[in-house]
Amino acid sequence: LGHFALALGLQRALAAAGNARIVALSSSGHLFSPVIFDDPHFKFVPYDAIVAYGQSKSATALFAVEATRRWAKDGITANAVMPGAIATNLQRHTGGLRTPAERRKSPEQGAATTVLVATSPSLEGIGGRYFEDCNEAPTVDHRNATYTGVAPYALDAANAQRLWALSVSLLGASSELGE
Repeated sequence: LGHFALALGLQRALAAAGNARIVALSSSGHLFSPVIFDDPHFKFVPYDAIVAYGQSKSATALFAVEATRRWAKDGITANAVMPGAIATNLQRHTGGLRTPAERRKSPEQGAATTVLVATSPSLEGIGGRYFEDCNEAPTVDHRNATYTGVAPYALDAANAQRLWALSVSLLGASSELGE
């Protein structure tokens, strides 16, 4: 929710700058769960860290979809990026979600897709999409062995609008916020 609030706070400045891009860092972890709108805070089912992480990364992609829909007219686009499993010490905190060393990226490789999406002239005016490995990710119907691609639910316009409304509500903000 913090990234959402930050983007809302920056929206006017981004619009004034023109041709602004928001790069939202998602993850293949989104493949573990869509946003569960009926119970986003795990009040009715036991908390599951992997499902919570999946929901948060799905939410990141949905933010890019809805921010682009709302703000493209102001010259602002947003895209979601999967940087990859980076060879850092972060994985010591991920429990069973360890990526084999041979599949990890260097920090430079991990930054490449983010830099591309932020700066490529070919992506000017393009938003609401999900990128991995310096390309737009294909949609996938299920989590595959390589954890690549983007689930359709993470790019669904109706889910994106619903999440935006929920996020505004959770912030206790006006429904006109971010129009």
